[in-house]
Amino acid sequence: MSAVTVRHDRLELLAGFAVLACLAGLLVAAMIGHHQSDDGGYPVHASFSQIDGLTVGSDVRLAGITVGHVTGAVVDPKSFQAQVTFTLAPDVKLPTDSAAIVTSDSLLGGKYIALSPGGADSMVKAGGVMTETQGSISLEQLLSKFIFSVTDSLQKSQKAAAGKPPAGSLADEP
Repeated sequence: MSAVTVRHDRLELLAGFAVLACLAGLLVAAMIGHHQSDDGGYPVHASFSQIDGLTVGSDVRLAGITVGHVTGAVVDPKSFQAQVTFTLAPDVKLPTDSAAIVTSDSLLGGKYIALSPGGADSMVKAGGVMTETQGSISLEQLLSKFIFSVTDSLQKSQKAAAGKPPAGSLADEP
């Protein structure tokens, strides 16, 4: 092995370590940025029947713009509802009859809370509760309902067809 080859191998090894160090730094920066939950907003609470896929750190959006983040989620032992706490930016003032809806970015995307403003004169205060809520819709539940309705319709049409004589038979004549 020549000295040039050894030097070239060491250079490649150092370049590899530099790339790994950069990737590790980016990963650490992403994790630190992800865990920063204090966005200067005020807390709001809401109860949902189902929050499949909604996690701490998920977005809270108003008109498609992120205005807060989910900071906590627990199950109420009395009502068995998901109690979600999220923050809203200080400049966002929502009427008390506004709705919070758990929805998804896309068919396979992450979940977030979409806010739909109401028309009340009073505003939700820090630590307030939003009572107009809608839980997440499960893709699996929708598919199972669709499949059940299709198979039920097929069974009904097969039963109806079995009860009628075939077209063009003597039973069709008056």
